Amino acid sequence: MLVRTLPVIAPLLISMQTTLWAQTLAVSGQASGWLLSKPDTAVISGIGLRYIPELEISDSLRGNIAAQLDLSANGYATGGYGRGAAAQYEEGAELYRGWLRLATNTFEARIGLQRINFGSATLFRPLMWFDRVDPRDPLQLTEGVKGVLARYSFPNNANIWGWALYGNSEPTGWETTPTVDKTVEFGGRMQTPVPRGEVGVTYHHRQAELGVPEGSVPEDRFGLDGKWNLGLGVWGEAALVHEHTDSLALRYQRFWTIGADYTIGVGNGLYILTEYSRIDTPASPLGSGAGTAYSGLSMNYPVGILDRVSGIVYYNWSLDQWYRIVTWQRTYDSWTLDLLLFWNPQQLGAPEPELANTTFAGRGLEVVASFNH
Repeated sequence: MLVRTLPVIAPLLISMQTTLWAQTLAVSGQASGWLLSKPDTAVISGIGLRYIPELEISDSLRGNIAAQLDLSANGYATGGYGRGAAAQYEEGAELYRGWLRLATNTFEARIGLQRINFGSATLFRPLMWFDRVDPRDPLQLTEGVKGVLARYSFPNNANIWGWALYGNSEPTGWETTPTVDKTVEFGGRMQTPVPRGEVGVTYHHRQAELGVPEGSVPEDRFGLDGKWNLGLGVWGEAALVHEHTDSLALRYQRFWTIGADYTIGVGNGLYILTEYSRIDTPASPLGSGAGTAYSGLSMNYPVGILDRVSGIVYYNWSLDQWYRIVTWQRTYDSWTLDLLLFWNPQQLGAPEPELANTTFAGRGLEVVASFNH
């Protein structure tokens, strides 16, 4: 991945090295380790170490333009164990982020390997198109996408986005199939304030490798989201995906979520968030089709200065399945310790992206320690 990404940013680095190299430089990083236990599989079923160092170089150029270069790597070593199965080991290092950003007070452009995310939902995200952040993951790690992103902000806080992606061979977000090699993905978003909130519309196009007789298929995605403060926070988010082919009887995917959150003034403040979501695969945009509904509840309570307890519960209405996780977190200046207890079905049926991390399948306990410098 590092070799494929360098040609994207190398010309810009060379052209700007005289202004960037000697300017503000910051080095940081995150070291983490985890231990996973699933009694049904093995007392110690997983163990791992990860280090993500980050280098940031920034400068002010002519015309009040700020320049920033961000480079970070992901080095890891993991082991998986189970009764009656051979131990599995994996180690490696790859580029985690690698982008160059130019910005003014109203405009920014970023090129390279970066994270692109938007939308209002938290637990069930129809607009999770380019990342795979799991709300249950204490480290909130996700792979990025390679491309160019430009964004302009208006005086009234409205903003428009535009992007072009290239060279992302693996499925991203909710995708189950990759983009055709050596093709460009493109899209954009417009977000504007409305009374007591904001709304956004989003579009993305790619050439999808679906395995149908014609090989590749044009795919369009349309998104709509909004969030309002009505005494409690309320939001809605929806996406429609259209595959332009006659080889599929169900050429559409429809995914929508509504949610609300509120902090109850008891003790240190109990934060509650809930969402209801549905995924359908109809033959037409407004038609009926096979689908699944989900409900989710998230609660978060600060026990004291250092400790916080949280929990997330999912329910799959079609399969009558519950998914549960409780997390205790202790935070120091640089250290964070998380203890996660989960009790879920062995086969994940909650809305999980393809190739999702199966850490939380079944029953178990995970301890995660991270150090930030």
